[in-house]
Amino acid sequence: MLSFYSFLVFEKIIMLFPKTARKKFFIGIANLAYTLSKRYTKVASQNLKFVYGEDISEELIKDITKSSYQTLAVNFLHTIQGHYESVDDIAKNVTFKNIDVVKKAKEQNRPIIFITAHYGAWELGAQMLSAQIVPLTVVYKSMKNRYFNNYILSARSKWNIDYVEKHGAAKSLIKRLKNKQSVAFLMDINVNKKDGLKVNFLNHPTLQTKITGYLARKFDAALIPILIHKTNQTDESYLIEAYDELIVPKTEDMNHDILISTQLQASWLTKEIFKNPKPWFWIHRRWKNDYPQIYK
Repeated sequence: MLSFYSFLVFEKIIMLFPKTARKKFFIGIANLAYTLSKRYTKVASQNLKFVYGEDISEELIKDITKSSYQTLAVNFLHTIQGHYESVDDIAKNVTFKNIDVVKKAKEQNRPIIFITAHYGAWELGAQMLSAQIVPLTVVYKSMKNRYFNNYILSARSKWNIDYVEKHGAAKSLIKRLKNKQSVAFLMDINVNKKDGLKVNFLNHPTLQTKITGYLARKFDAALIPILIHKTNQTDESYLIEAYDELIVPKTEDMNHDILISTQLQASWLTKEIFKNPKPWFWIHRRWKNDYPQIYK
């Protein structure tokens, strides 16, 4: 409890500073973490060499790894600012691209499954998509500290985001999809054999969650990828891009259909990461179940 109240004091102080100063402060913390956190800096290097090969330059590894720390820090800053700023204030710096694909699904009275990743300002992306386009249900894993857990959830409540705890989430998600509502999944998390299928991700066979493909097929949901991109490195301008719907096959072979759908999702994200690797969150052990030896 003491640590939480200390954080609240820190939050009050940081919000007294101008917005640009706040961001510089958090970027500074991220750069310090890059220097001090040898463990996660090493994880990023292991991931990058696994994906790009041992020939990747140390300079590029450093650049991408520092970007990952900065991305995490900025996401945390957006969570803090979400307690204080209105939707209209934040919307001034956010634009949308290809959002007609979402409107089309709603006009067809279909539920929507958004797939996204720990890429760019993902907290801000979920906030603005839910507040301005379509209310979302998001699966989350509760934190051990209930004070911080409640803080995070309360910060997100103003954005029309509904949350269901990961444990036992299936029933809640099914209910919402039956009611033609929209749900969102982070698809780049580590999964076990029970919950995943082996697909090609970043040029390596990788277990990926199969629930999105299963639910999209079962409820005829529109499976729509979405990411948030930085449009200007000097300010807080962002573009939330919806990609064309991934068409889920529906044949007599359900397992094959879900495998095809899961691979479509992995191929989409692979393409986007290779296009611009810096915004992706390289400092997590994405392949710890598939290739644990790379983290030794």
